[in-house]
Amino acid sequence: MTKPAQTPGGPAPLARPRAERARRPEQARLAAFWLEAAVLVLFLVASAAPTPLYRVYQARWGFSATTLTAVFAVYVVFLLMTVLIFGSLSDHVGRRPVIITALAVDTAACILFLLADGAGALFAGRALQGVAVGLAATALGAALLDLRPAGSLAPLVTSNAGTVGLALGALGTSVLVQYGPEPTNLVWWLLLGAIVAAIVLIAVLPEPGTVRPGALASLKPDVGVPRPARGTFARAAPCLVAVWALGGFYLSLGPSLAAQLTGSQNLLWGGVITFLLTGLGAVTASAFRNSAPIAVMLGGCLGLLGGAVVTVAAIVTRTPALLVAGTVLAGLGFGPGNLGAYRVIMARAAASNRAGMIAAVSTVNYLAFGLPALLAGVATSHFGLHDTALVYSAAVALLAAAAAGGVLFESRARTSEPQAAAPPTELPPGPCTIPPR
Repeated sequence: MTKPAQTPGGPAPLARPRAERARRPEQARLAAFWLEAAVLVLFLVASAAPTPLYRVYQARWGFSATTLTAVFAVYVVFLLMTVLIFGSLSDHVGRRPVIITALAVDTAACILFLLADGAGALFAGRALQGVAVGLAATALGAALLDLRPAGSLAPLVTSNAGTVGLALGALGTSVLVQYGPEPTNLVWWLLLGAIVAAIVLIAVLPEPGTVRPGALASLKPDVGVPRPARGTFARAAPCLVAVWALGGFYLSLGPSLAAQLTGSQNLLWGGVITFLLTGLGAVTASAFRNSAPIAVMLGGCLGLLGGAVVTVAAIVTRTPALLVAGTVLAGLGFGPGNLGAYRVIMARAAASNRAGMIAAVSTVNYLAFGLPALLAGVATSHFGLHDTALVYSAAVALLAAAAAGGVLFESRARTSEPQAAAPPTELPPGPCTIPPR
């Protein structure tokens, strides 16, 4: 009988299987990471899907711009409440049960949109989407940090998966609605199939987190800004409000404004401008993620200011090309503005009050995402979209200018006192980002 071949370095045929066995858990962990990231993108794709459809629903059921933006705002309200109340739940009951629950809620939302016969169903569907994204963003964000492989693109994925989902959802849905059959149904059937598949895949994955007691105690919201950080918070808040107020406008009334300026009924216009704003925001936030927070925030403010000024010119002259240019400039400021303002604020937070500060930033972001858009809808019903968009863009410009002044003041006010600077991989919380753990 022939003996197994030996090599000078020892029995390689036996060593290879051991190395392969050692690599298998690492490969499984990497596969789980990418699956969780894809599921997070899916949630944000679904949350952006109604944006190109708002005009279709509005024409079909004859509701006002106030109702349109209220449908958008109810999503933000339920998202904020879910994050504040259930944001830490997966730390105690595990990631997988919370993610599967979020997927089940999103399934119900898709079914509601498929069966919708009026604005009431839209309100209910958007409320469910808010709950689903609130649960998913926190649990999936924690799971991605649990699974994150070292020395890879993981930090970029965890920080930008949500924004990429918004960009892809708005653009992809506008293409399907404009050029596909059954414009109000096809996208929801596709999303429903993807969500059901995600439930199956998540169910067979091992639990990435740990289970520990204290689930009920974790449901109590912790929101607060310590006294030493209040000045910095007040100076940076206008930048956060400008960023998310602009995002809320684009995701609600943006397609209507694009249709008015272009004179075209092609729904792709609305998807393109939303894609540019959020997509460029993700790219620029990634590019400057390791830069000085003050400089990043100032650059974001200047981008938002320039974008808002060009958009004002677009509205006044009714020039579609200027709308695209203004959106590009605003998109270049969107990501850095959010990232820089968050890190400037968190540099004033001690370890003992970081959770309350993060919740406070989240509250400002979510309220800015929904409330100004709702007020714009009310104003549009009384004064028209043209004048409302003009005032809204001017308000964003003023907020960005005020925040830029705050940056300059903050840079002069900083002294050599100890500061708890946010780690460069930590993620700013927002309506399309993963809240930090």
